[in-house]
Amino acid sequence: MELEPGREALVRVAVATLWTDPGATRPVDRPALAVPSDTDGWISGMDATQRVGDCVLSQLLLGERVLVTALRPGGWAEVVAVEQAAPRRDPRGYPGWLPAAQLVPASPDGDPAAPDGDSLTPLVVDAVSTGLRAAPGGPVTLPGIVLGTRLLPVGPAVDGWRPVRAPGRPDPLWVPEADVTDLPTAAPTADDVLAVAARLRDVAYVWGGLSGHGIDCSGLVHLVWRRFGVTLPRDADDQAAATTPVPAGEERPGDLYFFGRPGRGIHHVGLVTAGSGPRMLHACYRQRRVLAEPLPPDRVATLVGAHRV
Repeated sequence: MELEPGREALVRVAVATLWTDPGATRPVDRPALAVPSDTDGWISGMDATQRVGDCVLSQLLLGERVLVTALRPGGWAEVVAVEQAAPRRDPRGYPGWLPAAQLVPASPDGDPAAPDGDSLTPLVVDAVSTGLRAAPGGPVTLPGIVLGTRLLPVGPAVDGWRPVRAPGRPDPLWVPEADVTDLPTAAPTADDVLAVAARLRDVAYVWGGLSGHGIDCSGLVHLVWRRFGVTLPRDADDQAAATTPVPAGEERPGDLYFFGRPGRGIHHVGLVTAGSGPRMLHACYRQRRVLAEPLPPDRVATLVGAHRV
């Protein structure tokens, strides 16, 4: 099967970066365009200014679905990331461009049943980063699999390893059992959400980033909730529209603070944390990393309100 406009495809690399346009990529972006992608090498190879270039829109994780809308000579696919809601951009999902080699066509029949005929609970990666291997304990075949990635198991654990399906690979790959957990079906507690977010402290700020290699403010919120099977929109303004406002002073840990300036809309989001006075954990553009801090006066001045998921 080949990629076709109008049909769905799956991401086959650990992290695929969604670009505004193929012509917007820079020489420093080559590791992110490769197969397999090297997101860690890409981010570590950029300086602080390059990490906030507006050529990046978002990122997609292994196995994430996209709708292919066009193919361009030179190996690019115009897509809609259907698992990342962006109603202000496209009602179908987040639009942008991916290297076509980072995709494989989705099966028209969907995912087959487990080999024993029983339906197995999907897994989600709980480690900040892990790798998939061709055999239990063998060398890493697909590195850089990140927190929040969903994996379909194809059998029970063997000596601490789980066999999983990876798009574009005919044989199962193996992930350390300690690095994954069953995808939750119940809503997480505030403590659950904040504990995962806290594990991303000091991760580099990257515009459009959506992984433990590098992340932006709305990416942090989206990814932390994705870990628990809850899909929030990708951008901060859409996240505000999809959540419930909380009266001033009634916010609690795990809620979301939104920030904006008059006439310019919402531009920032953070997770409310415990402590005296307003505090949040957020991916901070100014300090170029994820951190927890009390809200400084300029943040208080631009605080639009608190919302609850």
